[in-house]
Amino acid sequence: MGRIFETRKHTMFARWDRMSKQFARIGKEITIAVRAGGPEPAANPMLRRVIQNARTVNMPKDKVEAAIRRAAGKEAESYEEILYEGYAPHGIAILVETATDNPTRTVSNVRSHFNKGGGNLATTGSVGFGFKRMGVFRLNPAGLDPEALELELIDAGLEEMGESAGEKGEPQLVIRCAFNDFGQLQKALEDRGITPLSAESEYVPLTPVELPESQADEVLRLVDRLEQDDDVQKVFHNLA
Repeated sequence: MGRIFETRKHTMFARWDRMSKQFARIGKEITIAVRAGGPEPAANPMLRRVIQNARTVNMPKDKVEAAIRRAAGKEAESYEEILYEGYAPHGIAILVETATDNPTRTVSNVRSHFNKGGGNLATTGSVGFGFKRMGVFRLNPAGLDPEALELELIDAGLEEMGESAGEKGEPQLVIRCAFNDFGQLQKALEDRGITPLSAESEYVPLTPVELPESQADEVLRLVDRLEQDDDVQKVFHNLA
């Protein structure tokens, strides 16, 4: 087991440092999860995952419960999940994951961000082939035997395991599976009493690209611009 590759994230979570933005993102995810699988966490793995991620960003329990009640109500907002593809400066591929109640507004804003950031919005399928959608779990390695855990999780769909670091440099164990095996691997961790630090669906680049620092900064400024948009949930890229 070595150090697992992860793309640069020092701007990826920049806007999430603002608490209200974190909570808004989680609130949308709760709405989507409840509408897809119901308001009971025990019967809804997607909702359990979102609740865990809410704890990671310190979203108060009463806010989580209120969001679930709103999502289960008749007047709940309806969000459409749309994935946009494009290019940043210097040919870096970008995927923009959005959740919106107004696709016309969202596509207009996303196109504007690309144009102002020196990139361009592309057609569906233009860059998506360069990424693999995966379930990604980040674990606190304390008390875990990585080699034993790796063997135990292979039958649950584990494809990759490696060491990484969190936003503050803290050690993490990162495990990945094919997106279709997300629920199976999530259950395998739950059965072993392991609570992930986070559990996300991510688009992992198949061929990371390295750029000189000055060019990389141009790309990351566009990533940051996209992440500032209220309709944008996550941004993925292949910048190493």
